[in-house]
Amino acid sequence: MDSLQIIILALLQGVTEFLPISSSGHLILPAQLLGWSDQGLAFDVAVHIGTLVAVVGYFRKDLIRIGLDWFGSLSGKGSTVNSRLGWYLIFATLPAILVGFLLKSMGLDEAMRSIAVIAGTTLIFGALLGWADYKGKKIQPIEKLTFRQAMIIGLAQAVALIPGTSRSGITITAGLMLGMTREAAARFSFLLSIPVILGAGLLLTLDLVKATEPVNWNVLFSGALVAAVSAWICIYFFLSFINRIGLMPFVIYRFILGAVLIAVMVV
Repeated sequence: MDSLQIIILALLQGVTEFLPISSSGHLILPAQLLGWSDQGLAFDVAVHIGTLVAVVGYFRKDLIRIGLDWFGSLSGKGSTVNSRLGWYLIFATLPAILVGFLLKSMGLDEAMRSIAVIAGTTLIFGALLGWADYKGKKIQPIEKLTFRQAMIIGLAQAVALIPGTSRSGITITAGLMLGMTREAAARFSFLLSIPVILGAGLLLTLDLVKATEPVNWNVLFSGALVAAVSAWICIYFFLSFINRIGLMPFVIYRFILGAVLIAVMVV
């Protein structure tokens, strides 16, 4: 890949990983419109590491509090908001892990990566996001999250294994439907992404170890750096402005993206 491809693909991964606009829908377009070849497994690992560094770095204080209280609950110090949140994140991650292994074992993970599937899910789940933002009560803070609600959001995250759904989009949608505020739904969605991105990165790394393709470390470092910086900026501005701008701009954008994908498919 040349420098332009590295920057564009890493930016797309960093930004779309956390915005509710579908990363797979964006990553398929350069190959379709510009004729770029697949970026390769090593680059996928690098940008996943970049986005993981960004989200962990942004929520580092939250993660430290959650971790300390969670370990405290194991040693009998009692339950706190943060320790419960730690347990919720663990259990809410399980549906995505189980469904992911099931799809991979059946060979459906790659079979679903078609433009038709991505275009359809981009439009359908975009409309669902708009409906949830319009109808949701948006009154519950993250501190009032229950185990049942966390598991519902976790099940929604498993649906995001269908390309075009958008992991952040479907989990924020579920949170809004449960009455959470926009910021609370987004914050839990981002925290929930950490074990998923970590798991995906580990699986990709295992595949990379088995592969024989040469590794260009300069490309990998550049991709990871661009993905990390863009992801951190994206998280910062999204959480800062979500209550003011709402989610309708992203819904409209998804409709436009879905239409572009359909046009690419038809032409």
